[in-house]
Amino acid sequence: MTRKTPSSARARSMKPRSAGSALGGIIGAVAMSAIAGVLVTAAVTPVVALSGTAANSAIEIFESLPNHLDPSRLAEPSTLWATGADTTVYKLAEFYDQDRETVGWDDISQFVKDAAVAEEDPRFYTHGGVDMLATARAVLQNAAGQNLSGASTITMQYVRNVLIQDALAIPDEEEQKAAYKDAMKQDVDRKLKEMKLAISIEKKYPKDEILLGYLNIALFGRTIYGIESAAQYYYSSSAKDLSLAQAASLVAIVNNPGHLQIDVPENIPANKERRDKILGSMLNHGKITQAQYDEAIATEVEPAIKPRVAGCVEAEKNFGVGYFCDYVQRYIKQDPSFGDTPEEREFNFSRGGYDIYTTIDLDMQAAGLDATRATVPAVMDGIDVGAATSSVEVGTGRVLSMVQNKVFSNDPTVIETDPGYSAINYNTDFEYGGSGGFQVASTFKAITLAEWIRTGHSVRDIVNVNSRTVQESSFQASCMTDGVYGFGSFAFTNDNEGTKGNQPVLTAIGNSINGGLVSMQQKMDLCDTFATAKKLGIHRASDQTNPDLPNYGTRELTMVPSNIYGGIDEIAPITMAAAYAAFAGDGTVCTPVPIDRIEGPDGAEVPFTKSECSEGLQPEVAAGVAYALQYAVSNGLARHAGSAFGVPHLAKTGTSDDVVDNWTVGASTRVATATWVGNAGPVQFADGTWGRVSTQGFGGLMYADQSIWPAVMNAADARYGGEAFPEPTQSAIQQTMVTVPDVKGKSFDEASSMLSQLGFNVSDGGEVDSSVGKGLVASSDPAGGSSIPQGSGVTVFRSNGEASPVPDGLIGATGNAAKSTLNGAGFADVDFTCEAGGKADGKKHKVVAVSPGSGEEARVSGTITLTLDCGKGKD
Repeated sequence: MTRKTPSSARARSMKPRSAGSALGGIIGAVAMSAIAGVLVTAAVTPVVALSGTAANSAIEIFESLPNHLDPSRLAEPSTLWATGADTTVYKLAEFYDQDRETVGWDDISQFVKDAAVAEEDPRFYTHGGVDMLATARAVLQNAAGQNLSGASTITMQYVRNVLIQDALAIPDEEEQKAAYKDAMKQDVDRKLKEMKLAISIEKKYPKDEILLGYLNIALFGRTIYGIESAAQYYYSSSAKDLSLAQAASLVAIVNNPGHLQIDVPENIPANKERRDKILGSMLNHGKITQAQYDEAIATEVEPAIKPRVAGCVEAEKNFGVGYFCDYVQRYIKQDPSFGDTPEEREFNFSRGGYDIYTTIDLDMQAAGLDATRATVPAVMDGIDVGAATSSVEVGTGRVLSMVQNKVFSNDPTVIETDPGYSAINYNTDFEYGGSGGFQVASTFKAITLAEWIRTGHSVRDIVNVNSRTVQESSFQASCMTDGVYGFGSFAFTNDNEGTKGNQPVLTAIGNSINGGLVSMQQKMDLCDTFATAKKLGIHRASDQTNPDLPNYGTRELTMVPSNIYGGIDEIAPITMAAAYAAFAGDGTVCTPVPIDRIEGPDGAEVPFTKSECSEGLQPEVAAGVAYALQYAVSNGLARHAGSAFGVPHLAKTGTSDDVVDNWTVGASTRVATATWVGNAGPVQFADGTWGRVSTQGFGGLMYADQSIWPAVMNAADARYGGEAFPEPTQSAIQQTMVTVPDVKGKSFDEASSMLSQLGFNVSDGGEVDSSVGKGLVASSDPAGGSSIPQGSGVTVFRSNGEASPVPDGLIGATGNAAKSTLNGAGFADVDFTCEAGGKADGKKHKVVAVSPGSGEEARVSGTITLTLDCGKGKD
């Protein structure tokens, strides 16, 4: 936009001139007069038929200039939208470098059009882009040597504004400055260029279209461009509905925005003066009547300022979606579709005039906000309290909610003065909001379960759930040098010591028993478990969070045994929601995406990076995991995750060491949600050290996730519903029965190995009386040949070598005969007893029972009791 200096100001700026400069001004005047003639002729006919040295020189200068100008797309605000459940579309936020809303011809008051033409270019509709009379007059007025001014037609002003906007549209800062400086030059070359380009514009576009372009491109002060945005800002009106006085007042601003914009009270008298001059021009040119003029002149300049608020603070204020809004902006800033660098992408975003239709569900968001702020305050003494909830649509990755306990603001002053405000988004990875994520604790057990089912195991298999110490070499790790995790020992405990012994995997998952997961992992490959996690999209939220972890500096998960049940890595809630969506969605994992579609100013769709979906798990594996996680809801620690609408849910809870982080992650077949509540960051202790403190002792904070998650999912269920999860395969849920081998007579180690390879948990029952060689296996419980569930416990008993089998054939023999047989077998101590009382006679009474029985192992130094048929009444 050409900025004109008022004539009074120009007069004050004039200085005495030397004779030399005066002579130069006269020569310049002659040249410009000749050029003006050339330009006018060129505008009328393609043949330039002039003669004379000055004219020929002017023609040469003119013909060397560019003769084509293609007005580029104007910078406009980009707008974020949300679609409600009733299909109503809500504006969330706007972003802009230039506050401009381009409108059509019929959307602008005729008063505005007439005011611009009457004051700026009365012969606009009759000249060919250059006004010869105005140019000649300007040349003579400037012959004294001042910068060439005046004579700019509306078309020339439009040209200059296009050149300025083209300069501002250059992302590179240095290139932009150079181009802007060139467009703003006040010299003959620049004026000639404007003239020639104006002529080319006039040949290509109708007059009304040129005037419309001028009104849409002009600067109206600050970052307000175009008549529509000016009308909205200064008068809270559309350009179509402006009154005569308002229209003239706005057109006045264009002449010198810094001094005439009416949001500065001191500028109003000058604006009114300029406005009244424009009204006079409109009257003189017959554009308004005397009565209209009199009424407008009598109207005071009374602005009704309505700023267009930019940024995510407005989204937070109106809908509580400030963090989501910021996530969308950062998503675009990471998207190469919008430019090669983050700076270029942000530049294009704030100028592109995009309509960005987001995925947010305002009902779910409101439910989550209400529940979060009812249970987790923004600020709490003694802890950097935090809460975050992310929801994604199963099968698409669409982000449906993004809730946080703090209020969003990116104003440093606000954040420094009120800790209840923050710009850090706890829901996302570092590059999407500044958070480093949080330890996911036992919610990682679902990944270990997925690998368990993938490798052919059943959720009804029996595993040892006890706290204990195991050898690191018991964890197979094919991707490591020695094929095992290590050669030390690994001790762990359960939070719940009430569940012990050998239990089904369902129990270990439902009650979150660490020992059960360790037993499961000992039957799998540690490397494969973490490969499954990676396929599900699970990664650390930042590469710079915990320097104590082996993978510090990367996004890779930490492959240690404790991670398979305790989730020591710090992961974003939105990542966990996306992973659990795969359990509910046939194994399909989709990258989170906050945008449904983007339209440009012309209504055409704008490309952007959409969600990428892939197979994280085979469908049958996902169904098995869903089955077990449903059990956690119906019979385990996730009972709070049931649906108020009867929609099937799967879920898993998690609590990190010292109760610092508390999680509920789960899903229906339509929506997956992850809720985290805990200590968001370190606090300084009394001894000066820093650390993340436990949430235990801060009221119900450690259970707040159990209120927030259901609130969000109930809102999801109300809108989207949900179906039954797919039925798992029989192999995933049936109890696998295995026959116990006969290990009698084998060494304990050999027997233990045989039983372990079949999936049994072996325990040492100690020594028992047996005729088997000392130290060898005497027996097992259950005994060899028994059919029991895989993973059951089998107790192995070792022989003390001090027993012998009781001989057969004793029943029916006389007492003395039986005793003789026993003595011969090494049993010296034999007692008689009567079946029904009386006195035993070994010579004539017969044996009816033997204890220990025939065939049983008995210590040879022990007593064998023979029961005889010497009842009462017998001699």
